[in-house]
Amino acid sequence: MIVAMGDRPIDATPELKAVEAGALAGGQLRYYDMVMAAFVAILLLSNVLGAGKVAQIVLPGIGPWPFGAGILFFPVSYIIGDVLTEVYGYARARRVIWVGFAATVFMALMSWVVVALPPAPDWTNQAAYETIFGQVPRIVFASMCAFWAGEFVNSYVLARMKVATGGRHLWMRTIGSTIAGQAVDSVIFYPLAFWGAQGWTHDLVIQVLFTQWALKVGWEVLLTPLTYVVIGGLKRAEGLDVYDRATNFTPFRAKV
Repeated sequence: MIVAMGDRPIDATPELKAVEAGALAGGQLRYYDMVMAAFVAILLLSNVLGAGKVAQIVLPGIGPWPFGAGILFFPVSYIIGDVLTEVYGYARARRVIWVGFAATVFMALMSWVVVALPPAPDWTNQAAYETIFGQVPRIVFASMCAFWAGEFVNSYVLARMKVATGGRHLWMRTIGSTIAGQAVDSVIFYPLAFWGAQGWTHDLVIQVLFTQWALKVGWEVLLTPLTYVVIGGLKRAEGLDVYDRATNFTPFRAKV
């Protein structure tokens, strides 16, 4: 039974075994690889399909409001990051973050090479291809730094809060870790990518920074019920409830 936002751990069921994260080293888990694949897929697709488009909605009483299309799906990677840390522990989430970071680096390299290749004379889509897949080095660098730091902060805060609360108040832990992780992500990305850039005043950078942070946190809040369902189902499927009481939290430790 999933305990909805109460004072007990989310999965207070007899079949769950509370274990220290280190006890999972070398063990086989049923759905860990699938969750990793989902994390990396959403990360890459949100960068490829969402980052280059500015969309617009009309808000009642406010009017047209532009936003980066990637905001719709990129925060889902943070939610999956919450699932990874909550279900499998910080060490296994750390591995997934590094896999996602490596995949992002390769994607940026591949985009640069493919766009730079001279087009065939009878292929007339080079300009459109450059518009969609062309990479601005400054923005790519800012994005990778922000993702790496934000994800590790998100995972660290969630793991620490789980130990501190004894597995209680999942909603507080997922939202709290997202507030911290997305704050770090935004504070790194927007100044690195746009501070001093043409068309970007300092006030605009700060305004967009806070707007995007608030929207991402809002997504986390709205998707909290779904997060409960996914985490509860995965915990029951694995039969474990993992705690990071003795985990080494350095991001650079290779061992799970």
